[in-house]
Amino acid sequence: MIRLLAVTTDYEVLTDLPLEKLSQNSILWYWVDFNNPSEEEARLLRDHFHFHPLAIEDCYYLLQRPKMDHYEDVTFFVLHAINAKTLEAEEVDMFLGKNFIVTFHLKDSQEIEDAWCHVRQEEKIRVKGHFYAAYLVMDNLVDQYFPSVFQIEDQLDEIEDNVKNESIQELMDQIFDIRAKLLRLRRTIVPMRDLLYRVVNSERVQELKEHHLFFTDVYDHLLKLSEMIESNRDMTADMRDNHISMNSNRMNAIMKTLTVITTIFMPLTFIAGIYGMNFNYMPELTWHWSYFVVLAIMLGIGLGMYMWFRKKGWFD
Repeated sequence: MIRLLAVTTDYEVLTDLPLEKLSQNSILWYWVDFNNPSEEEARLLRDHFHFHPLAIEDCYYLLQRPKMDHYEDVTFFVLHAINAKTLEAEEVDMFLGKNFIVTFHLKDSQEIEDAWCHVRQEEKIRVKGHFYAAYLVMDNLVDQYFPSVFQIEDQLDEIEDNVKNESIQELMDQIFDIRAKLLRLRRTIVPMRDLLYRVVNSERVQELKEHHLFFTDVYDHLLKLSEMIESNRDMTADMRDNHISMNSNRMNAIMKTLTVITTIFMPLTFIAGIYGMNFNYMPELTWHWSYFVVLAIMLGIGLGMYMWFRKKGWFD
């Protein structure tokens, strides 16, 4: 589907113009949105707008990294939206020319829809031009990152509150699941941050300087998101390391107790083994009190070793 929005020199909105009439002198700037276009509609990128083949290729093949490319008098952007359910990136492409903005996306984009409605309804936005409309698209895309990050922070807070009520295995499963989500978000947010850094420091597109403060604001939001992602990753790493350390300490305590018990029974087993041998001549076997003496010796050895280990703190 293709839809068109043209702003006249009187800042009125026209939506029923054919593409061929967009070059009229009465048109100040225009916005063409390609929403999951058919093959015939997509060919307009080449046949009508004459965009660079590499830019058109980037619109269709794979998921490109967020970037900004300059093709003669057209600046091409690859932007990423985030699917709120899967946290996977969804590509949104944008072409910026001297008096136009063209957006291209293969899935419905609520962020573009919101920006489109703002331009259509508010004259003060139309006055600011198509570069400001491009800013609205970027700003809406970045603003939709926050709910996903906040949701992860809420999950971390919930884990901290219930840390004593859940098993270590359940906690570890939740922590690794959150780390996987943070990694998916990081793959989108960090490249977008780098892209906005290029935008705010670009010297090639003079129109961007006129809206420098607005794009800087988007860049600041991405910096904040990056810091939140890294902070949450550090928190999950600390929680993971703490639980691993607690588990290791518990295992060490168990192994130490078992080692002490085994050590106590080693001399007792040795004595029992000696008197379990089937030799014909063992003089002490004929003594009336030998059984009780051996038991007393074994009991003394066991209690003595127990007291000694306890004094050394092995049972603490």
